Amino acid sequence: MYFRVAIIVTALTLSSCSSWVFRYDVPQGNYLEQKSIDKLQVGMTKEQVKFILGSPVVVDLFNDNTWNYVYKLKSGRNREFDQRKEFIINFSEDKLISASGDFTLSDKFNTPFNATVAAKETVNNNKLTPEKNTSVKNKVTDDK
Repeated sequence: MYFRVAIIVTALTLSSCSSWVFRYDVPQGNYLEQKSIDKLQVGMTKEQVKFILGSPVVVDLFNDNTWNYVYKLKSGRNREFDQRKEFIINFSEDKLISASGDFTLSDKFNTPFNATVAAKETVNNNKLTPEKNTSVKNKVTDDK
């Protein structure tokens, strides 16, 4: 009889100590930060997006133009600390066209990526006239 009571008391004592066991946090997927999302702009290529955000966790098998970045954190302490974030990016003709998910897009997102470079090039091309570019005209050629 005392043996059975001792086993029950030992089992209850050991089960009450299970909350002392350390449990690891388990992160899975792509951890994205808001500052990297702020760098995205419409018109970026897939390579540029992959350089900023990293490779996506899920690429749609039927539609190669949709990338899913999913992040899940399972907390070892409590379910209140669990997190799940998702960010979906869509491409058309290898260019970024839209993004949606648990992150806010920056104000610059809808500005085409190469718009500032193209505008500077057109301004610079208009400033170059044959009169100003004398380096080609002053070149001496040797006739042999």
